[in-house]
Amino acid sequence: MRTIAAVTVGRSDYGIYLPILKRIQEDPELRLHLIVSGAHLSPEFGLTANAIAADGLPVGSRVEMLLSSDSPAGIATSIGLGVMGFSSAYSEHRPDIVLVLGDRFEMFAAAVAALPFAIPVAHIHGGELTEGAIDDALRHAMTKLSHLHFVSTQEYGRRVRQMGEEAWRVTVSGAPALDNLRSVPRLSADQLEMRLGFPMDPPPLIVTFHPVTLQQDQLEAQIGALLLAIGDAGRPVIFTQPNADTGGRRISERIDAFVGEHAFAKRVDNLGVEGYFSLMRVAVAMIGNSSSGIIEAPSFELPVVNVGTRQAGRARAANVIDVPPERRAILEGIRRAVSSEFRQGLRGMVNPFGDGHAAESIVDRLKSVPLDPALTTKRFHDVAAPALL
Repeated sequence: MRTIAAVTVGRSDYGIYLPILKRIQEDPELRLHLIVSGAHLSPEFGLTANAIAADGLPVGSRVEMLLSSDSPAGIATSIGLGVMGFSSAYSEHRPDIVLVLGDRFEMFAAAVAALPFAIPVAHIHGGELTEGAIDDALRHAMTKLSHLHFVSTQEYGRRVRQMGEEAWRVTVSGAPALDNLRSVPRLSADQLEMRLGFPMDPPPLIVTFHPVTLQQDQLEAQIGALLLAIGDAGRPVIFTQPNADTGGRRISERIDAFVGEHAFAKRVDNLGVEGYFSLMRVAVAMIGNSSSGIIEAPSFELPVVNVGTRQAGRARAANVIDVPPERRAILEGIRRAVSSEFRQGLRGMVNPFGDGHAAESIVDRLKSVPLDPALTTKRFHDVAAPALL
C-alpha cells in the first residue's frame, strides 16, 4: 500500500485539499498520512485542526512551527522550525510521496525537509504568479523541489515546463477547490444567518485582505484605504481572517477596530468549506486580494474587487475588477461590482480553472506513477530557443 503524506497548514489550503484527501482515504491501494501544521495548530487562528478531525480525517503527525510573531524574523524562524519538525515527521513515518499545495512558507518548509530523504514531492498549483507577495518566489522554489506537478491551467503547465521541468512530470488537473462545488452541500441564507448571527438580507460583502508581503511599508495605507472605502459603501460586510504573514496581525487589529465601530460589520475566524461556499453564493460581491476571488468565485458568478498587486500575474475571469489600493478606486470598484448591469454580464460565465474533476486526475497519477530512480532523479529540460533573425 502506497502512503501519501499530505501537508496542510491552514484553512485556505485545507478546503482546496479536501476532495483529494477524501479520495485518497477511500482508495484501497493508498494510505493517507495527514501532516497538520502552521495555523491549524494555533488558537489565534481558530485551532482548525479540530475541524479536520470532525471531517473524519485522522491526523497522522502534528508539526508545531508557527511563532506568535509575524515579523520578518519571526516568519524566517518559523520556516527553520518547520524544516526541523517535518524532518522528524518524515523520519518517524517515511511516506512514499509528500503532497504539498500552493505557495505558503509552511509548505516550503515541508518540501525542503523532504529533499535529503529523497522522498518524491508532488506539488499542486505550480506555475502561477502572485507578484505582490513572497509567495511567488516560494511557489517557484517548490516547483524545483518537486517531482510531480499538478497545475490548474495549460498556461501554468507551460510555465512549469519553461522552468526546466520534464513534460511527463506535469499534469493539467484543474483547480481541486472546484471539486467541492459538486460535493459540498450549501446552507440556505436563513441557515447561514443562524450560524453566523448576522443578517443575509441585504446580501453582504465578503472581505478578505491578506498582507502584500513585498510592500510591508505600505500596509497601514492599504488596509486604511480599504476600510475607508468599505465604510463609504455602507453595505453589510463580513470579514474573514488574514493569513499568518508578515503584517497579518496588524490587519486583524484594524478589522477588529472597524467591526467595533460599525454595526453592519462582522469578523469570522473560520467558516469552513461549507460555510464559505454558502456565503459566496449569497454575497453580493467579494472585496480584497484572496486567491479564492480569482479561482473559486467565477463558479458562483460572484463579482470580485481585487485590490492591489498580491494576485498580479494570475489568470482572470470576467468577474474580477482590478483596482489600486486607494479609497476612491476601491469604492468605485465596489459600486461597479454590485451593479445589476455588471452582475447580469456574468451569467453563464465559464471558470478558466477547470471542470471540478481535479481530485480524480491527481489521485490517479499519485497511485500509478512508478516509484523508481527516474522519479527522484530530475533532469533539467531546456526549452528550445527561438531561431535567431
